[in-house]
Amino acid sequence: MSGTPGHPVVGALSPSRAGDFLSCGLLYRFRTIDRLPERPGLAAFRGTLVHEVLDRLYDLPAPERTVDEAGRILALALSDLLEDEPEAAFALVEDADWPADEPPTVPEAATDQLLADATVLLDRYFVLEDPRGIEPTHREQLVEVALDPDLLLRGYVDRMDETDGRLRVVDYKTGRAPGQQWEQQAMFQLRFYALVVHRATGRIPGRLQLLYLGNGEVLTYQPDEDDLDRFERKLHAIWKAITRAADTGDWRPNRSARCKWCSFQQMCPEFGGTPPPLPAMPVSESSTTLVG
Repeated sequence: MSGTPGHPVVGALSPSRAGDFLSCGLLYRFRTIDRLPERPGLAAFRGTLVHEVLDRLYDLPAPERTVDEAGRILALALSDLLEDEPEAAFALVEDADWPADEPPTVPEAATDQLLADATVLLDRYFVLEDPRGIEPTHREQLVEVALDPDLLLRGYVDRMDETDGRLRVVDYKTGRAPGQQWEQQAMFQLRFYALVVHRATGRIPGRLQLLYLGNGEVLTYQPDEDDLDRFERKLHAIWKAITRAADTGDWRPNRSARCKWCSFQQMCPEFGGTPPPLPAMPVSESSTTLVG
């Protein structure tokens, strides 16, 4: 799904990369400009696994989309993911050295625990929704639109469906719903998707939802055109700040509670580290392939 005309754009922005820049300019640089590798994390891999199961579930005829069928799919999906993404083994063997030439052997206890944890999340999904009554119009859909010749917005939507002529956009989250202090960051993602869908299709989604399978909560956003216009201006301001940082080379770190989860502390001046030299390619070239 695209509202992008045939001309090239200078830069691309996804919800995750925009969130990186808003939380820490140096984090954005490390992930987007330097493209430094990060060790696979267990939470992220568990999320990938649950997303894969739910996507395969909707491949089935509606009456077969049951919790038992999801459980059957789960073990198959895990086997396929580990075969397709061997590096994911590092997420399951947290004491294995990384990086390494070969992925570690995953003990049976680790896969059993992952399957048990994923089963809890899938069971909770069936409390929130009955997939037998839903017919998605799109799944795992790339949505993108050029706001102008300089900026492409891009993101992947887990699911879109339509009821009574109204679009609904759904994103699965395998963590817990954020506390009040983090809720605006979750709403940022929903506004981003709403704007891209609106600009790509000419339709404003009636409802966007984040389904938090970690605790069974749902965050809902019902956009209107005025709010989306304001959000579009905000994205332009964010991109202007990113290009200014690229022009000056001034990617400033921002110390916060999120630093404890950062993969790059050893290179961060806030923790006594030194960033590597900037790559030669400028942001206007490198960013055209960025997605989050």
